[in-house]
Amino acid sequence: MSQPKTKKETEDLLELYRQMLLIRRFEEASAKAYSMGKIGGFCHLYIGQEAVGVGAISALEQKDYIVSTYRDHGHALARGLEPKALMAELFGKRTGIVHGNGGSMHFFDKNKNFMGGHGIVGGHISLAAGIAYASKYRGDGAVTLCFFGEGAANIGSFHEGMNLAAIWKLPLVMICENNHYAMGTPEYRALSVKDVSVRAAAYDIARDHIEGDEVRKVREHVRVAVERARRGEGPTLMEISTYRFRGHSMSDPAKYRTKEELEKYKQGDPLIKAEKDLLSAGWAQEELTKMDEIILKTVEESVDFAEKSEEPPLGWLYKHVYAENV
Repeated sequence: MSQPKTKKETEDLLELYRQMLLIRRFEEASAKAYSMGKIGGFCHLYIGQEAVGVGAISALEQKDYIVSTYRDHGHALARGLEPKALMAELFGKRTGIVHGNGGSMHFFDKNKNFMGGHGIVGGHISLAAGIAYASKYRGDGAVTLCFFGEGAANIGSFHEGMNLAAIWKLPLVMICENNHYAMGTPEYRALSVKDVSVRAAAYDIARDHIEGDEVRKVREHVRVAVERARRGEGPTLMEISTYRFRGHSMSDPAKYRTKEELEKYKQGDPLIKAEKDLLSAGWAQEELTKMDEIILKTVEESVDFAEKSEEPPLGWLYKHVYAENV
């Protein structure tokens, strides 16, 4: 996209940059805490993919729904979920967004229509179709945005959800965040057709494919799909090409890719691109540095909050298993 020219365009990019920077700093702090043993279980970081989540979610209205994957930290922050509550959830504390029950992969906030991170690969796609169906049934004008990775495109639930969404013209936008590795398996070993979006043709629905390195470009393309869905014209399957700079999870050393490949993709870091555009538009480096300092303080406060928060009482995890114990 062209560089921002007006004050409004520049301020718009600045806010998108702030959101991406918050995600980056939050994830860096999460990685540090995990390495220190303060976070248990799995932890999948969003570093490198920030422009996809921020750009896509900024195209939504508050009434719209979001369904995420196990790599849900960035999506949750882009939706405006409270960093302290998210960090506390990573720490397994009672003050977490779901009171320590969900951990890294299962952020959820009904008040924000953030309908959860989901750990079963591809299983959430049919759930997203169900949420979109509910919106159409109620006539509330809401659109559901569903994120998934390219590895999920080979799962049965993906095709079931796509088929139902097409038949019923559901207000659903499906975004494949293709970071080119399903865990450690490169896409060329798992996908017979590299571009996931072409599968839309089998269901006679709209499709789109873009690079996910520029946040405003992502928003522009997703907005077209969202408006199409809101008009009742049916779903869209999008593939947004991106890249994760860390391993699949914190336990993954990512030895299946070369250092040269990683460095090549880091040259297209969406945060660096946004920063360059802001500087070219006349924003001072000192102002961007100050923003970073404020964000770092926010993240530090989130970690401090999580560390000082109360541990769930013994037996807490069993409380919500059976209806009579709720």
